[in-house]
Order: sequence, then structure tokens, then C-alpha cells
Amino acid sequence: MVRNGARTYGSRRGRGAVLAALAVVLGLLAGFGQGPAPAWGAGGAACQVSWVGNEWTGGFTAQVTVTNAGAAVSSWKLSWTFAAGQQVTSGWNAQLAQSGTAVTASSLSYNGTVASGGSVSFGLQGTWSGSDPAPADFAFNGASCQGGSGTPSPTPTPSPTPSPSPSSSPSPSPSSSPSSSPSPSPSSSGSTGCAGAGTVVCSGFEDQSGSSLSGDWTVAAPDCSGAGTVTVDTAVAHSGGRSLRVNGQAGYCNHVFAAATANVAAVGPVVYARYWVRHTTALPADHIAMVTMADSADGNKHLRLGGQNGALQWNRESDDATLPAQSPVGVAQSVPLPVNQWVCVRFAVDTTKQSMDTWLNDRLVPGLHDDGVPTADIDQQWLSRTAAPRPVTLDLGWEAYGNGADTLWYDDVALGSAPISC
Repeated sequence: MVRNGARTYGSRRGRGAVLAALAVVLGLLAGFGQGPAPAWGAGGAACQVSWVGNEWTGGFTAQVTVTNAGAAVSSWKLSWTFAAGQQVTSGWNAQLAQSGTAVTASSLSYNGTVASGGSVSFGLQGTWSGSDPAPADFAFNGASCQGGSGTPSPTPTPSPTPSPSPSSSPSPSPSSSPSSSPSPSPSSSGSTGCAGAGTVVCSGFEDQSGSSLSGDWTVAAPDCSGAGTVTVDTAVAHSGGRSLRVNGQAGYCNHVFAAATANVAAVGPVVYARYWVRHTTALPADHIAMVTMADSADGNKHLRLGGQNGALQWNRESDDATLPAQSPVGVAQSVPLPVNQWVCVRFAVDTTKQSMDTWLNDRLVPGLHDDGVPTADIDQQWLSRTAAPRPVTLDLGWEAYGNGADTLWYDDVALGSAPISC
């Protein structure tokens, strides 16, 4: 049985993260991206289900949105079977259980009520071998949804836009929508492409000569220094022939970063960033940081993107608030950082209001969604500070506060005032 709560995180190994998106729409609507389901009469389908999957070798995640086509309910259970024997390993926004190929997702205390025509979303992570077809036999509170089927297909290539595409940025929590925060749509236009209006950092480290940083980058330890090192690596790269290598060490105050020399203080009103990262060791239970930005709206204390309890998180230096909260439910709504493969991380920070989003391989991370409306286990603690952040620096590296050593490579780094694709 898999229950919503703390995950046990392990390594994902393979040739790389292969992003796939699929949408299976079950009901009387045909096609993808349609509006709310109509009110079906007696004998019609009980629900409409959208299944948006992200698949890599041996593993997958899915964001599931259920639209209630019948009368309002105060609790719900969605059931289906996996035709190829996939196994659920964890989930968020629902209690998940599996017996053989049969799976059920049940409502939690905060998302059981669904009005007629209303929707609810949850997510899950699992494993597969052989094939990974989408389910086609959903039932909502025991009543069948009209059947359908689908197979994973490559993610389409939309043009960047300030709002998320339904096929790539699912709703992260029961009380919020990604459209309320800055959300660039994904694109597969190329890993190194980042030149454009408003871009102040665009670096694949190809301009670096030798192993020591120069020019656009310098070695820094914003809080305190330790035994870690930062060098230019010619043996491992995401594109081109160079990358930034960080040997991060364990122990309190083992901080080392590559600091961008560009002035990012005027970037906005939304600060968009993208970088590719590869690392060797799963995120530890202790707090670590990988990206730090001085926040001039918070006394130049650092806004930090890193990890804790094995999952990605934001941390605020001034009050140690985290996004999401470090409760079992909060941690379960974030994701680990896959090891031994290049992955794309993007984030957007609004400088006019409390609003932030983060994507891993163009998948919105539900727990790293701040929309300015307090949501338990996600941004309720984070919103104890109401002032909007104003990042003025960009540092990439490793910051440990206890256990946790890692070797990381960064490449194809970009930061600017417009959405930047992976």
C-alpha cells in the first residue's frame, strides 16, 4: 500500500530524463484541452479524466485531473487498472493504494468536496518495465467513466508564454492554479539557446579558458567558506565542451559557489532562470542549497533553491522558511533531483508580489508553487513574509549545513526577464 506522506527517495539511473506527455480524456468530449465537462444525464459517464504523464526509463509520474460529471460529492475514490503492470511508489494530494494491477486514489481531508462539474487533481510516481500505456478504465466512486486509451507521445513544442500549457504544467494543489503565478510554457528549442531581450546571464562556460573561473563568473562563498571547490570541467558537459564542476563537501558551513558577475538587479518584473545540472548523490535529509540569490527586499539575505528530506525545496535565509513545508505531506508534493543524468531546472520569481514557480524537466513541481494564497503544507509558512523578493545576484554551487556531500556539474545557465526554455 502506498499512502500520501513522506517518500523514500532513491536514484533514477538511465540514459537521461525522457520527457513525454500524454493526455487521456475520458467522457463525451473528444480531443485535448477542452473546457469543463458538460452536465451529463442519467446513464452518461461519471467523470472526465485527464492523465498527463512524464516518463523516463523505468519510471514515470502522472498528474491526474478528475472532472465530476454527476452530483456533488463530499469524498471521492478514483479507481483504474494498469494494463502493463506498472507499480505506484508514491503520490500527492490523494491516498493511493494498489493491489496487483488495480489502483485506487482516495480523497484527503482537504479535497473531498467536488461540485457537479468541478474538478480535483492529484499526482503519483511509479515504475514500469516493458511498456507504460495510460490507464483506460477509470471509475469515479464506483461508476464507470467512458473508456478511452492513449500511449505516451513526445511533448509538443509550444511557443513560450507567461502561462502554463495544460500538457506540461499541471495544477499543483487543490486550492491554487498555476495561472496565478508566472509560468513560462516549455519548449524544446535547444539547450543552449538563451540569447534574447532581457537576458543578462547566458552561459555555457565555453568562454572559460583553463580550469579557473574568469570573466562572467567568479568563485564565492556568500556566507562562509569550506573545503569545496569550483572549477571549469572539460570532461563532462551538457552541450559544447565545458561545464562548471562543483565538489561540494559535507559539514556545517561548507559553502562554495560560482557567482555570476552580471548585474541582475534590474531584471524583472519576473525573474526567469534556467540551468542544466547533473549530480552524483541523492539529496540528503539535511538542508543543502544549490542556487542562492541575494534578496535586496530582505536585507540581502539569500533566497535559496536546494533540498531537504530528499526533495527539492526553496529556503529563505532570513527566517528559515521553506517551500514546501517540511511536513510529510509537504515533502511528498516535491520531487527528488535525479542523479547521474542531466536535468533541466527552471524557476520564475515575481518581484511585484509573492509568486514563484519551479519546473524540473519542464514539469511544474507542485510543492514549489507559491501563488500568494496560503495553502497548508505548501506555501502557508512561506507567506509569513508578504513582501515580494528582489533577487540581485545569482550563485551556483553547494551549501551544506550538516551531512551531505555531492559532485555537481552546471551548464547552459540563463537568467532574464522573459521565459527561458529547456
